[in-house]
Amino acid sequence: MREIVNAILYQARTGCQWHYPPHDLPPKSAVYYYSAFWRDDGTAETIHDLLRWQAREMCKRHEDRTAVVLDSQTVRASANAPKDMTGLDPGKKSPGRKRGIATDALGLIIAVLVVAASMHDNAIGIALLDNVAATAPTVTKSWVDAGFKQAVVEHGARLGIDVEIVQRGSGARGFTPEPKRWVVEQAFGTLLLHRRLARGRRTATWRRRRVLPGR
Repeated sequence: MREIVNAILYQARTGCQWHYPPHDLPPKSAVYYYSAFWRDDGTAETIHDLLRWQAREMCKRHEDRTAVVLDSQTVRASANAPKDMTGLDPGKKSPGRKRGIATDALGLIIAVLVVAASMHDNAIGIALLDNVAATAPTVTKSWVDAGFKQAVVEHGARLGIDVEIVQRGSGARGFTPEPKRWVVEQAFGTLLLHRRLARGRRTATWRRRRVLPGR
């Protein structure tokens, strides 16, 4: 079973096709079976939550987080991605998908949302706040960038979450880490180290329910 886990991690990091892992790893059929099974029965999410709690404890943080940081990122979709699941980001003029994430103050992921790139950040922020409120009821504070508008602030207030929009410094040029928000940018950078996450790929039928079409 450890070799099954090694193969899943290898596939996520390298982005290789399921049929082409190194020959010293278990066969594709077994690896894909357990990957899908553990994802669908909640095992993968449970492991993720336990690892996040351990990481927080190592940093002398309480396991119940009280603050989150929200952001979205547009990534290009692969050539075989379904057209009804992709769109054009009007701000960045980039086609593909958007992924919105909510992280804690350490940059550890709490919630994820994958949508067409044409969806506005407001809709992403509202959906993420709903997810955070349902899975992390102890959260009372959130930081977002200027792409999230007043609708997100008002929705957060209804959920008991104080949403603060972090404005970019007036004299800032190029990439400048912003207070509180830099952790979510770091999280996106870490995700891109895994080639499977560097581009929006074909979405299997059992996953399409989790990917929202553009509005």
